[in-house]
Amino acid sequence: QVPLVESGGGSVQDGGSLTLSCTSSGYKDLSACMGWVRQAPGKEREGIAAIDSDGGTTYADSVKGRFTVSTDSAKNTLYLQMNNLKPEDTAMYYCAADGFLYETYPPFCSLDKYGAWGQGTQVTVSS
Repeated sequence: QVPLVESGGGSVQDGGSLTLSCTSSGYKDLSACMGWVRQAPGKEREGIAAIDSDGGTTYADSVKGRFTVSTDSAKNTLYLQMNNLKPEDTAMYYCAADGFLYETYPPFCSLDKYGAWGQGTQVTVSS
């Protein structure tokens, strides 16, 4: 399993911003679908953002318009820019790779079907 290493988590106030990074040193290229999944205490895991190898993105309604997922293929790095953070965004955030691409037109990545996971980075938003 290719290691995925997240960074950039922390504590911010309501309305603040954070950028998460995920390096995937084991891949020659980023996988077809990569993304971010979060899990808050006592809640189910939630896929929130995914990106395919052509840069197509998919977002959960809960973060649409506030979060942006992107990649830097030269650095084998996945990012999640999070703006206007809310207390309900508090969770452990996981980078995920080897995702599933729905071959529709246009194609799009599943938000929660992945084959590789990072260890997670904590994001805490206080009111």
